[in-house]
Amino acid sequence: MGRKWNNIKEKKASKDANTSRIYAKFGKEIYVAAKQGEPDPESNQSLRFVLERAKTYNVPRHIIDRAIEKAKGGSEENYDELRYEGFGPSGTMIIVDALTNNVNRTASEVRAAFGKNGGNMGVSGSVAYMFDQTAVIGVEGKTSDEVLELLMEADLDVRDIMEEDDAVIVYAEPDQFHAVQEAFKAAGVSEFTVAELTMLAKSDVTLPDDAVAQFEKLIDVLEDLDDVQQVYHNVDLGE
Repeated sequence: MGRKWNNIKEKKASKDANTSRIYAKFGKEIYVAAKQGEPDPESNQSLRFVLERAKTYNVPRHIIDRAIEKAKGGSEENYDELRYEGFGPSGTMIIVDALTNNVNRTASEVRAAFGKNGGNMGVSGSVAYMFDQTAVIGVEGKTSDEVLELLMEADLDVRDIMEEDDAVIVYAEPDQFHAVQEAFKAAGVSEFTVAELTMLAKSDVTLPDDAVAQFEKLIDVLEDLDDVQQVYHNVDLGE
């Protein structure tokens, strides 16, 4: 545990900066969350979670507002939530989450991405058992001891607390996501460097040097697919 979550986020944001691809992905996710329930984060927990994530990526307000207004307007555009599991170079494990309005297209694109970059698709359950869904929340301006104290005061027993560069990262159960955030807010914290529900590998693997470039290309190709929202893996890339 203890991947460089802030660095991963910054790498993704930098990679997508010129194309605004990350904003498009958030726009779709916000629309889906708002359409599935009330388009109000106060009463729609799924929407509130997506908006908290979007804030850590500095998604522009007009992107958020446009997606919510689209949901309010009764758009008939529908998306299916899909999860693909597969193997990359050297038997590495990868999970791909997608939102799509064309299941056949997405399945074909994901399969092709694996096949052309040293990997192959697996069946449902072939990889997911090696991952745990985890809430990851990061803050600056606090020490790990201070974070531990404020979480104890809130009667929250989390999985782990780690210091990373200038931030403190909290790993918690998925259903503790909002409770941990509220504990921080009660302590005067209003900004989060990371606010994610992620699939965290139970153990990371280190690739041989000659497999790293191919693996990174596979991940980049998967992340660049329009229908793909998140890609998780079990490789320690020294981020």
